[in-house]
Amino acid sequence: MKKSLLGIVAGALFAGAAQAGLPAELQAETRAAMAKGAAWLAAQQQPDGHWALADSPALTGLAMWALQKTDPAAYQAAINRALVFVLTSVQENGSIWRSPAMQRKGGGLANYNTAVCMTALHALGRPELVPVVQNARAYLAKMQYLGPDAYRGGMGYDADQGRPYTDLSNSYMAYEAMRLTQDVEDLRAAGEAKADLDWSAVQEFLAQVQNLPGVNTNSWVSADADNRGGFAYSPGAGASVTNAEGKVTLRSYGSMTYAGLLSLVYAQVDAQDGRVQAAQDWARRHWTLEENPGMGAEGLYYFFNVLTKCLAAAGNDTLMLPDGRTVVWREEVARKLIGLQKPDGFWVNENNRWWEADPNLVTAYTLLALAAALP
Repeated sequence: MKKSLLGIVAGALFAGAAQAGLPAELQAETRAAMAKGAAWLAAQQQPDGHWALADSPALTGLAMWALQKTDPAAYQAAINRALVFVLTSVQENGSIWRSPAMQRKGGGLANYNTAVCMTALHALGRPELVPVVQNARAYLAKMQYLGPDAYRGGMGYDADQGRPYTDLSNSYMAYEAMRLTQDVEDLRAAGEAKADLDWSAVQEFLAQVQNLPGVNTNSWVSADADNRGGFAYSPGAGASVTNAEGKVTLRSYGSMTYAGLLSLVYAQVDAQDGRVQAAQDWARRHWTLEENPGMGAEGLYYFFNVLTKCLAAAGNDTLMLPDGRTVVWREEVARKLIGLQKPDGFWVNENNRWWEADPNLVTAYTLLALAAALP
């Protein structure tokens, strides 16, 4: 997605001063932590170019993307090996994934792997990769679920599941992939059909997972003021709560709220829209870097990753909290992540929810988060 578009859409999401960057000493510490983390990550690459699980090329895509963001010149050889591995994962229909060695829920996670890999490939800025990204976009656009139910407009792990299903995590990654790569559509041959999502349907889906009465008209919307404005994982499911009467309602939590807010940006919803205002209000009320708000240690580094991307898209360095405190988020995030780095250079979550006990994945998440925190 072009920076100018992000700036126009998201420029006023959070009230605060314009971007000022990190203090020189903290910026130097951040870059040193990134250099140490990148060196550790590069050393974990397997001979065939992949990281972590070979049948999940998204993990290799994330690591390749992280090295590109950290120091592309220093890690050119590792990036090239990763590129070869990702390209050997490209399927005839444009998707980017591999058949899993063991059967698992979600199958080959084709949508997830394709979204992450196409974004990472595009980040390399290599003209020869344009057709690969174009084909991946065409595939992902066809995988958007456009049925008549609450899942409409979203994305799941894999379209071939035999039942309607979408969730906000897969959806936000697909929305991001389509926005960040949209410039390749201008490079298609004359007369070639352009690929895109149904962005009106995207907004329909986001309404199903935001705890905002009047916008979300389903029985699962929460009336709890603490949940108001935040987002949950999937319609009527995910992180939910059951009250004394047995009614199941959505429970808002941190990583999904930032994913939802960033998805509203990608859907080009105006910053003054009530959905955006309610989501940013939830984020302010639940500001913390000690946990993934509402989920504790579960998905903590995913949370850091999406939080920094969302706030960087907003274009401001500060957040004004309800108690009047001003948060200089770039500084707070940088100090927090530097403090969590292990002596060998990696990051890891002791809680293994969503694969976060894998230091390869978590180190890639963190390098990308720190890159977003830098001015």
